[in-house]
Amino acid sequence: MSKFRKFPSPEDGFRAVVENAPRAEALAASWIERVRPFFTSVYVLRRRIATTLVAAVTVLLFAHVMFGANGMIVYKQKRAEYEALHRQILEEQQENQRFTHEIEALKKDDKAIEKEAREQLGYARPGEYVYVAPTPAKPIPPANHSAKR
Repeated sequence: MSKFRKFPSPEDGFRAVVENAPRAEALAASWIERVRPFFTSVYVLRRRIATTLVAAVTVLLFAHVMFGANGMIVYKQKRAEYEALHRQILEEQQENQRFTHEIEALKKDDKAIEKEAREQLGYARPGEYVYVAPTPAKPIPPANHSAKR
């Protein structure tokens, strides 16, 4: 025997196909008979299956839109946070405006300077008296906690 293997001729391949064709047809027919009831039931139920799949996709899409990373719940939380920050910005701007007016008044108006000196530093004109109200004492907490509810 030689070291080289001989390749089969095309006629040998055709002969093998022709000889095995009846077995292949029988095998395919048996598979078809086994699978035919399943595919027949799928064909009959195709509309129900399609409706169920569409409903499932719709539910998943709804859940994603409502509860996803950028869903409605997160959107509402971000919107509320935005509104709170916007209100805080407006309050800070109003406070800055008030301080700006106070600073301008203290730079130019002698009456504003006098008012701040009297209120903040307790200054008085000659002949005036400054009355300072005493600080209220802290209330003593009750000995027992039966009054609290």
